[in-house]
Amino acid sequence: MENEIMKFEEVMEFLSVGKNTLYALLNSGEIQAFRIGKVWKIPKKSVTAYVEGKLAEKD
Repeated sequence: MENEIMKFEEVMEFLSVGKNTLYALLNSGEIQAFRIGKVWKIPKKSVTAYVEGKLAEKD
């Protein structure tokens, strides 16, 4: 599903990062996401774009 929304914990596990690192990525806008109340909504395509961007930096 293209518009799949990932949970905060799923993104932490997917990227193998801690909560502080993920909060920093979200708050800086490196991973585009939004909040509804206190809950982060993180589109899977935003996480994929972040990873692809990091891989492109290596080249």
